[in-house]
Parts: sequence; structure tokens; C-alpha cells
Amino acid sequence: MLRRTKIIATLGPSTDDPNMLDKIIQAGVDVVRLNFSHETPEVHRRRLEAVRQCAKASGRSIGAIADLQGPKIRLESFSEGQITLSEADKFILDAASPSDAGNQQRVGITYKQLPKDVRRGDTLLLDDGRIVLEVKDIADTQIHCEVIVGGTLSNCKGINRQGGGLSADALTYKDRADIASAAAMQVDYLAVSFPRSAEDIHEARQLLQAAGGKGGIIAKIERAEALANHEEIIEASDAIMVARGDLGVEIGDANLPPAQKLLIKKARDLNKVVITATQMMESMIENQIPTRAEVSDVANAVFDGTDAVMLSAETAAGKYPDKAVIAMARVCHEAEKQPMVRISDHRITTQFGRIDEAVAMATMYTANHLNITAIASLTESGSTPLWMSRINSGIPIFSLSRHKSTCSRVTLYRGVYPFEFEYFDGLDTLQVNQLMIDELLRRGAISEGDMVIITKGDLKGISGGTNLMKIVCVGDGSRLIKEDGNR
Repeated sequence: MLRRTKIIATLGPSTDDPNMLDKIIQAGVDVVRLNFSHETPEVHRRRLEAVRQCAKASGRSIGAIADLQGPKIRLESFSEGQITLSEADKFILDAASPSDAGNQQRVGITYKQLPKDVRRGDTLLLDDGRIVLEVKDIADTQIHCEVIVGGTLSNCKGINRQGGGLSADALTYKDRADIASAAAMQVDYLAVSFPRSAEDIHEARQLLQAAGGKGGIIAKIERAEALANHEEIIEASDAIMVARGDLGVEIGDANLPPAQKLLIKKARDLNKVVITATQMMESMIENQIPTRAEVSDVANAVFDGTDAVMLSAETAAGKYPDKAVIAMARVCHEAEKQPMVRISDHRITTQFGRIDEAVAMATMYTANHLNITAIASLTESGSTPLWMSRINSGIPIFSLSRHKSTCSRVTLYRGVYPFEFEYFDGLDTLQVNQLMIDELLRRGAISEGDMVIITKGDLKGISGGTNLMKIVCVGDGSRLIKEDGNR
């Protein structure tokens, strides 16, 4: 059984060794993430080129996500590197303080508008909520706080306001420059950090396209405002990421599990891709096996229907990147064996707006109620495989396309496996069917005697033109396809 849930691995120093990069790809990485919060565009370009060379050598398509830093609101630095705060201590966040002069009484902040965004009584959460401050007063550039939960505080830790409401723009000057770099690299997806509304997604898409990029847009849901506006943000995006770090801090950890379930379901209902991210196997930064809680976390995301699960520091900076990928693949594979993962009522009472969408839905209904081994979808844009992948099923969907960009893009779709597929113009429909079956046979995806559903369009090369579903039985002898209308 092929693993349906896709694995995203963040690249970093731990994957720079060519042997380790090859190991994580062989272990099952489907998509790589370039974290633009760290390193230079040149480093990311070099890493992506290495991935593409490895993918080519292994005969696989591997997608790439450029993840923008966004307006991460952080502390500046301490002169001694860190301090320790105790409950009831007084502490000042000062927008006018020098960047490297933090001490036991105060520290600078990168977001200079923060004093205008907060009010007396607000709760500020530092370092992913490990330090909790209550705002007691605001005086010009200074936010006077009292420590509610203390601990060690070091340089450049993040700041969140409980409940959200910070006004920082989603796209910073750095992000705009990084979008141009991502477009030049021809990444498959651009992830937008801290969007508040659909307008932020539209702006990122316009900037990417203006720079020559053709990738999809991923909205990272990590602000309270984004959760409140989640439906319009999902509709504006190609995919969303449930970014549980900052989101959990802003809405509270107890509210995070139902929010995750809501976002996964809504994304699938709206025919969009969804990624579950942050701390999925964080203990494997240092350890060779995950905790039982991490295993359950990954499995539950699979049960809920996530398209992909993501590794961050586990692969970028961890000691055992390959073991983290292997562990995640193992958990996904076992979770997908459960019957609940193959039950679906998606769009069962909904009117379809497009012919190709109707063909995709009919294909999945037929496949789930007939002894179908595989689905072969000849596609230009990848839309038909995307719609098919919204239906829970254990049947593999093979996306055959002559476009490398389409093959890379569908690597993120749950249960979809891309094959680059060239065919000559002028072939009739039966000849194309024959070539598609030959390709699946050559790759060992099907065997003689299997029943396969083929989808494609009468007019080849037209995006959105899928209008044909055909059931064939793979035969033996010189004719590999036996038309079998009686079964």
C-alpha cells in the first residue's frame, strides 16, 4: 500500500550533506520547505538545486515550498545573551531601546508599533508562551509589564498578544524581496506567514506572478484574525498550513485541537490542500525515536484528513533527519490502514459547477464501489487529481502530465502520485489510453488483470478539459488493454 499522506521536510544545515539529503529523499520526503526566516536566497537556491538533482537521479518529482518570514514580532538582544524573570517582576518592552542593550529591566523590540497596538490589561506571550506578561501601562515607546509566568528569556524570542490584534502588515520589505527570489527559483508554492485576510493572499499572488513565478499560494493560519476569517482566506489560497506554534499561543493551547480539525475539514470542503505543521516530532531533534504523544499527534492529523504533515527543525537542524522522516512515514502508513480513513461523504449533496469536477467525483465514486486497482489521470494543470484527492479512498491516483511544474505541484496532494508522461500529438484516444497503461505497467504501479480508471480530455493540451472517464482491464498478450464494458 502506498503512503497517501505527504511528508514535507524543512531543509537546513542538517540536510546539507549530500548523503543525508539522499537519505531523507529515499526515506520518503515528497516536498521540501525553504525557510526564508533563515539563511540567504543564494543558500536556498543551492539547496533546492541539490534536491532537484537528487530527485532526477531517483526518477521522482519533489515539490518545493518557499516559506516567507513575515512580520515576526520579536525581542531584540540582551547584552548578556539572556536573563531570568521571576513572577511579579517588573519588565519593560521598549521600542526605542538599542538592539543589543537588553537587561534585567528592559529589552528592545523589532516591531516599533507594538506600543500603539496594545492596551492596559493585555496579555503578552513571549517565546511561544513560555513567558507571560501582563501590560500594566504604556508610556510613549515603553510597554510596562508585570511577569505572570517567569523563566529564562534569551535573544530574539517571539512576541504574541493573546487574542491577536497586532496590526503588522503580512508582507514585509524582506518578504517582497524574497518573493522575487522564490519566483526566480520557480518554487511550486509560496507560503505567506501571518496573513489576516484574503487581501494579503491576493497581494502575495500578484507579487509572485509579477516576478514571473507560477507557484500556488499557501496561507499559514497562525493569527487569531486569520482563524476568524479562515473561510475567505482558504478560498483565496491554493493551500493552507495549520501553523500551530503562533496560532496556539494566540488562541490558547486548549483551543488549538478543535481549530485544527475545523481548518482541515473546511479546506477539504473547499477543495483546497491542507498541511499540518509545528512540533509534530520535535523530540526527534535530539532523539532517535518520537514520543508516543507525537505519534498520536501525527496519526490524528491523518485521521482528520490532512494532505501533508511537516517536519521543521527535526530535519533542518536535528541530529537524525532521516530517522524523523522514516518515523513519520511509518506512523502515516499505519494510520491510513484504519477503515475511518477511507470513508467519505465529500460533496455528496452538492451541485458540481464544472464538467471536469463532475468527472473527478464520478471517478472516485466508481473506484470506491468497484474493484479498481488504480486511477490514471492525464492532466495539464492537476485540477482533476486535486478534486479526486478530496475523496477518502485507498486507491492510488496517478497523475500523468507532460509538465514538470504540474508533477511537482501535485506532490502535495493526498493520495496522488505524479509521473512525467510524454506523448505525441495526433494520437487517437485509444492510443493514448494504451500509452498511459504502458507507463503504469513499466513503473510497476499495476499488473495484468487489474482494473484501472482512466480520465482525460478529448481535446489534449487544454487545461480544465477533462471530460472522459473510462474503465479498462489490463490484459495480456500484445494488447494490454481489453475494453471490458460488461464488468
